[in-house]
Amino acid sequence: MKILITGGAGFIGSHVVRLFVNKYPEYQIFNLDALTYAGNLANLEDIEQKENYTFLKGDIVDAAYVDDIFAKYQFDAVIHLAAESHVDRSIVDPLAFVYTNVIGTVNLLNTARKYWQENLQKHLFYHVSTDEVYGTLGEDGLFTEETAYDPRSPYSASKASSDHFVRAYYHTYGLPVKLSNCSNNYGPNHFPEKLIPLAIHNIKEEKPVPVYGKGENVRDWLYVLDHARAIDDIFHKGEVGDTYNIGGVNEWRNIDLIELLCDTMDEKLGRPQGYSRKLITFVKDRAGHDLRYAIDSSKLMNNLGWKPSVTFEQGLSKTVDWYLENTEWLHNVTSGNYKAYYEQQYTDR
Repeated sequence: MKILITGGAGFIGSHVVRLFVNKYPEYQIFNLDALTYAGNLANLEDIEQKENYTFLKGDIVDAAYVDDIFAKYQFDAVIHLAAESHVDRSIVDPLAFVYTNVIGTVNLLNTARKYWQENLQKHLFYHVSTDEVYGTLGEDGLFTEETAYDPRSPYSASKASSDHFVRAYYHTYGLPVKLSNCSNNYGPNHFPEKLIPLAIHNIKEEKPVPVYGKGENVRDWLYVLDHARAIDDIFHKGEVGDTYNIGGVNEWRNIDLIELLCDTMDEKLGRPQGYSRKLITFVKDRAGHDLRYAIDSSKLMNNLGWKPSVTFEQGLSKTVDWYLENTEWLHNVTSGNYKAYYEQQYTDR
């Protein structure tokens, strides 16, 4: 089987690529990535010489390029993770999210349909999405696969649109598709614009740790290796045309998470307990900031047998260890453009 994994040099994508390359040596895995700021081939140095792995540098917005690689490699399946994914960036530049998340997805759908139409049922288009398409929750309730879409940011609106296009191609053209919507991921190789790696970096450097508003927003945290396992299960065992929600069963208020992270870092760095909490700095809240996300993963657990492998405390400890052991990786991705972005986002708030 020849599988195209889009966005495979990114955070989640690199873990999916690694899992498939190592677990399925009989598959040929093609990693398509544009290598924008969050794509990093250093994430995959351990597998780049494997015989069943090929890297393709290109942009899914380029329809001609997408057509060329389908013609050349004749992919049997697509696992589509390539996306602009940071809410803050979407507020600053919504069109970038429309191009990649909507037009890029439709380019892939059109090309897959073109090359697979002779025998559609032998193929699969698996689209990876987010729980943010569902909007926000109050203090109670969980997102299920039947929750109505209610996106609140340009990012979530673009992902909701791409989800709708994937389902439309299933119903209109019979393209075999599967979808999953996941909660917030964390773990190794996460680009430090997101909360946990940003906080780890700043705590280590004894810099202010920015927390939006009062830190009361609640997220369900999913360890990225568990997400990769879920994608593997859905790809191989999920029902065509179906959607699966993937959550960590792990709700945390942002402020509680950051305090736990400060204490974990203090322990690992040999600092006095509570030392790093003084770095917590509350900044102006994000526009349209959703209060709470929480996922009901019971369908995935009951139908496919998946479950999280670690508690949040265990996963967070593993994540901190990885960042402390990979300081060169962190240094390389926090230089240059990242510094300008950070100044724009968190200074003078």
